[in-house]
Amino acid sequence: MAKMHTKRKGKSASSRPNRTESPEWCKISAEEVTSITLDLWKQGVSTSEIGMTLRDRYGVPDAKLITGKKITTILKENNVAMNVPEDLTNLIVKALRLRKHLSINKKDVHNKRALNLTESKIRRLVKYYKQEKVLPRDWFYKPETAEMMITR
Repeated sequence: MAKMHTKRKGKSASSRPNRTESPEWCKISAEEVTSITLDLWKQGVSTSEIGMTLRDRYGVPDAKLITGKKITTILKENNVAMNVPEDLTNLIVKALRLRKHLSINKKDVHNKRALNLTESKIRRLVKYYKQEKVLPRDWFYKPETAEMMITR
């Protein structure tokens, strides 16, 4: 299947094995995973980086298999989660970088198009998150105030 804004195909990737419970070789408990997750979050690590750190440093194949909850759910239960989802935050940061670049390089038409496509993705994602009630109905993306929106 082709990508949304290009005619190229996406790269294929391997998929995880379908598991319903934690593997027997994983000796870490759910409380330890929760405490490690909260410690990493307090250090300013994003949720995707927390998952990679749990995998690489602590040998946790999937936090959901051990705790029964996703990393974002663990953070929400402890009242430390972000108010804007991580994928939307990453797109907003990308748009801010592009705007900063375009303020210096005004004739860069390729990055003007990239900014249009990125902001289109932001608008579609905001629409989806409003439907799913992740974001409030009155939340909207404005490029002028985007930097203040993404702070924790």
